Amino acid sequence: MNHISTSSLFITLGLLILLSGFFSSSETGLMSLNRYRLKHQAKKGSRGARLALKLLDRPDRLLGLILLGNNFVNILASAIATILALRLFGEAGIAIATGLLTFVILIFAEVAPKTLAALHPERIAFPAAYIYTPLLKAIYPLVYIVNLIANSLLKIFGVDPDKKQHDGFSVEELRSVVMETSQLVPQKHQDMLLGLLNLEHATVDDIIVPRNEITALDLNESWDEIIDDLTTCQRTRLPVYRDDINNIVGIIHMRQVINLLTRDELTLENLENQIREAYFIPEGTSLYQQLVNFQKNKRRTALTVDEYGDVQGLVTLEDILEEIVGEFTTDSPINNSNIIKNNDGSYLISANTHIREINRSLNISLPTNGPKTLNGLILEYLQSIPTPGTSLLIAHHPVEVIKTLNNAVQMARLMPSLKTEPDDKEGTATITTDEELKNNNGEN
Repeated sequence: MNHISTSSLFITLGLLILLSGFFSSSETGLMSLNRYRLKHQAKKGSRGARLALKLLDRPDRLLGLILLGNNFVNILASAIATILALRLFGEAGIAIATGLLTFVILIFAEVAPKTLAALHPERIAFPAAYIYTPLLKAIYPLVYIVNLIANSLLKIFGVDPDKKQHDGFSVEELRSVVMETSQLVPQKHQDMLLGLLNLEHATVDDIIVPRNEITALDLNESWDEIIDDLTTCQRTRLPVYRDDINNIVGIIHMRQVINLLTRDELTLENLENQIREAYFIPEGTSLYQQLVNFQKNKRRTALTVDEYGDVQGLVTLEDILEEIVGEFTTDSPINNSNIIKNNDGSYLISANTHIREINRSLNISLPTNGPKTLNGLILEYLQSIPTPGTSLLIAHHPVEVIKTLNNAVQMARLMPSLKTEPDDKEGTATITTDEELKNNNGEN
């Protein structure tokens, strides 16, 4: 290179450093692309996204191409820098050239370009894909040889480069992604997506109307009592039985009853003719599976039964949908008849209210991996039937028993959490005296 002028060598060296920066930044940009966003943009018609997606389909070839080019320009730049150092400083210039070139490449061809690409991957990767696509075809034999040697070496260590890894999300990973999209997705939509994902972790036992609260019609009652039950019923679909709730006859739709009433044809015989076969499901069925079952069987109401066939409760399609979209009929806990807000910030809660409903309405985290209702939760922790005035602490929330009846808690008062910082250990409970509870409330 003695016949090449020094100025030409400096220009060539500068161009090589720029090329090195291009290879470094494009490598980081392409590898930093969000694959799901990339697929979405490719489907929308972005040619740069389609080319980048095709290149990333074989990352071994892409990396082989980039590193082949990057190493070539870096080695050539090192050779030119050495020649320039010898011309300008003699033998001592070799050390100067090595240190200076290392610093220049580190800053201008590595750190700065890669940082830029990591911050704006699409701006770097898409234009680079236009260059790499024809370049890969032009020097494919050389890239193939490099990949063949490298992949053979990997196979010796038990790594198969040709085996594609699963590129999907697990449910937990998808939940994390949804929670990270708070800046892009409205909170209501985010809650709906999380509610849908949570259906796998909840069962019909979490939302059923318990057996003792099912509104049903006993056909063995007197006709006047039947008429009274029908006219005061607030349900659209009414289970029908004889003598005992376990002797279910079927389900009757109140619209059919109204039609009979308007035509003055409501008799016991006509009423029985409108009864539809009941739909039974086993307890413990996941909400997601039951949602699918409702759709498959074209039903909206189901009765849950235990292993002995006894009715345990009733679940409706609306109950499951509320787990996804929130309450249909209540906008806030104040409007919920089961949860009443007091002026002091505490809540009077009917103890047969489901824990999931309380958590959803009050945005708290009472434990849901055990009993399904507040009454069951209190009884599990106390291991006895409490008397009114008994207080306990559940997941940092003071709870006071207000009323008990028929061996069960009927009403309880839930106070704001005593802990302001989040705690991973949820669900712990301690029994406290009324004096301790008052002291705790006074401190907060």
